[in-house]
Amino acid sequence: MHDIETLVIGAGAVGLAIARELALTGREVMVLEQHGLIGSETSARNSEVIHAGIYYPTGSLKARFCVEGKERLYRFCAENGVGFEQIGKLIVASNNDQLEQLQSIRRKAAENGVTDLVFLDQDSLNEAEPELACTGALHSPSTGIVDSHGFMLALQGELEANGGQVVLNTRVARLERLADGGYRVHAETEGTETYALTCKELILSAGHGAPALAAGLEGANPPAAYLAKGSYFKLQGKAPFSKLIYPVPEPGGLGVHLTLDLQHQARFGPDVEWVEVADYRVDPARGDRFYAAIRSYWPGLPDDALLPDYSGIRPKIAGPGEPAADFRIDGPSDHGLAGLVTLYGIESPGLTSAIAIGSYVSQLVTIGL
Repeated sequence: MHDIETLVIGAGAVGLAIARELALTGREVMVLEQHGLIGSETSARNSEVIHAGIYYPTGSLKARFCVEGKERLYRFCAENGVGFEQIGKLIVASNNDQLEQLQSIRRKAAENGVTDLVFLDQDSLNEAEPELACTGALHSPSTGIVDSHGFMLALQGELEANGGQVVLNTRVARLERLADGGYRVHAETEGTETYALTCKELILSAGHGAPALAAGLEGANPPAAYLAKGSYFKLQGKAPFSKLIYPVPEPGGLGVHLTLDLQHQARFGPDVEWVEVADYRVDPARGDRFYAAIRSYWPGLPDDALLPDYSGIRPKIAGPGEPAADFRIDGPSDHGLAGLVTLYGIESPGLTSAIAIGSYVSQLVTIGL
């Protein structure tokens, strides 16, 4: 016998979505979270954008789960009173050469199942967004914004309504596979008290910490872990646009984009800074390089209008200069360990994809794939 049937490590958006889905199947589910609040790391420090699924490689888990997850996230939020707005996004070309890239982006999106992108010419944009300087844009009407913490609270509520529980201030120190099947999870509470729990099924959704924890399980073969910090700067004053603004992607990233929160406060970012340790302080000097990039599509940005806001750290599994990695979700058919599912590199669009990932992981555990 095990202490509990199913243990999920990590109470971020994805971990909670997985735990909710497993609880809906009738399992006894417990989530262990090292912090005093759910969703305190990657899930709390992002753009809170509901992504459409435009850019990801066709056939990738990111493309698949983003497109499916987007529809399910909108429906979940509407049914559970979670704040969201299907605000839309403009992908803007700053010169005629980039107009051709817009058409490539549109074709790529269609391959992923995103068929609602609309091209807007300069005249249309001048009328709709007079502050915007560009030669054309793609409008993505299915892009939105969401109250990420409200979403996670709703997931936790459904988990608990179906008999599950979330245990906070509990740091998992190491994992052990039992000889007769199942796993032993060694944990520490806030007061440094240590204890161990056994479980039949173990889901590792620990974000930055997942590769290191999995390394303790023979055969798990986790990837190398990298940390990519992204800083955000907020705009003093009223937002100049009614939609999210993304420049045409440049080599190495999506450029400095403008997002809005549910109060329509504008912020810019994130940039990319590879770091060795998690440090969420925002260096005000990093904002200096934002001005020229933003003025490529908003020349009216006043001097000294940006203030440091917050930062997040993406749990990368591909390092500097390497091609971006797909989500990596390993089930028993990948590592040969029954009842174990490990998740690595769950960065953007993880928030959008969370419910879809939850269903997928539940299937892996149930079928043993």
